[in-house]
Amino acid sequence: MFLDFLFPKRCVGCKKFDTYFCKGCVSEIMQTDLVCPRCERLALGGQTHPVCGRKYALDGLWSLGIYQGSLREAIKQLKYRKVKELAEALVNITLEYWAKYQPFVLDQIKKDRGEGWGVVSVPLYFWRENSRGFNQSALMGQLLSKKLGLTYCDAIKRIRYTKPQVKLKGHGRRQNIKNAFALANSEKQIAKSILLIDDVWTTGSTLRECCYVLKRNGAKKVWALTLAR
Repeated sequence: MFLDFLFPKRCVGCKKFDTYFCKGCVSEIMQTDLVCPRCERLALGGQTHPVCGRKYALDGLWSLGIYQGSLREAIKQLKYRKVKELAEALVNITLEYWAKYQPFVLDQIKKDRGEGWGVVSVPLYFWRENSRGFNQSALMGQLLSKKLGLTYCDAIKRIRYTKPQVKLKGHGRRQNIKNAFALANSEKQIAKSILLIDDVWTTGSTLRECCYVLKRNGAKKVWALTLAR
């Protein structure tokens, strides 16, 4: 196509042409041990430890890899350079990994045959999304839900402006995001089991706060799914 001639695809890692993410750079994504989303210690399948379980807490966390190298560059280009095509490439890489290694969360979805499962993304504040032109987490969530045959829903909204989490640490992140989310439509019933999508897990403050809103409004099970940790 003419646009491909003017703006050729280049791998985010090695800069080869004709692809956004070549097989060599995909193979270099560093996997990491799965952890409990509450205490962040090693956990089988990324499930929340029984002793860490809380009524409104996440039930598990799965991340594709470590936030470094080509994976970090892909996420940055998706978010800040608006290379939307990278969203589908990253979702495909995630699903290829799932097909090969069958993670625990996929086993749960298969066991339920997808019934009752839905996909929800972490929302941006409205003017930030308008400025960027899209929400990268929503884009990934929509693609993932379609490929898994699950329902996608914009179930939560960000109700106040928050500083970028990347500029904050620990306690500051938790305070910054506290009470920043609400149910988007109080009259619409949300799925009982939810895959909650975001690009990066750092301290988990944002995902935990979103989970709190979802569980307060009817969700029974919420798994966080991120590209990187």
